[in-house]
Amino acid sequence: MGVAIIARLAKKDRQTRLVQFLTDNPFATDEDLSQHFQVSIQTIRLDRLELGIPELRERIKSVAEKSLDPVKSLLIDEVIGEVIDLQLDSQAISVLDIGAEHVFSKTQIARGHYIFAQANSLAVALIDADVALTATARVRFVRPVKLGERLVAKAVVQSNRGDESRVRVETRVAGEIVFTASFRVVQSPVGERSRKKSSEA
Repeated sequence: MGVAIIARLAKKDRQTRLVQFLTDNPFATDEDLSQHFQVSIQTIRLDRLELGIPELRERIKSVAEKSLDPVKSLLIDEVIGEVIDLQLDSQAISVLDIGAEHVFSKTQIARGHYIFAQANSLAVALIDADVALTATARVRFVRPVKLGERLVAKAVVQSNRGDESRVRVETRVAGEIVFTASFRVVQSPVGERSRKKSSEA
């Protein structure tokens, strides 16, 4: 009986922690949760069912429906990863699942340019302008990313000065930072010249 009570308390505590973890990391997979809480994937799924927490795909869809401004500086399919949150000139989030096409076949470690491209394209997409270009970038790869991991990149505009914006991007895997970047993004006058030419024609 004592063992059963301890088990129930452990389950209740785990579920409380599960809710908090998903609040901070809404894009964690069942596999991520299983590893974090050291229980089986089936146990995590049962916990989610009991708590009424939807599966990852539904959580992503829910977040995307809440806040997604139209991308202006790029075509949406030019952004690397799936954009699930976009508030122009404020913040944005994208998700990228690392598949076989993203890794070195020998090591199964993600190629760095994909990680950079996710962050860079998100930083550019965040700018409220017809044409925006990366002027400079300072990046740091914190740890290798492996096949099957999910990258969640969050970009935040730190400052706007005229046609120049400073954007900070942090990329995480199950809440752990794996990559950071600071971008200086500038709005290009190319868009203005193109509109003038078309109006003159």
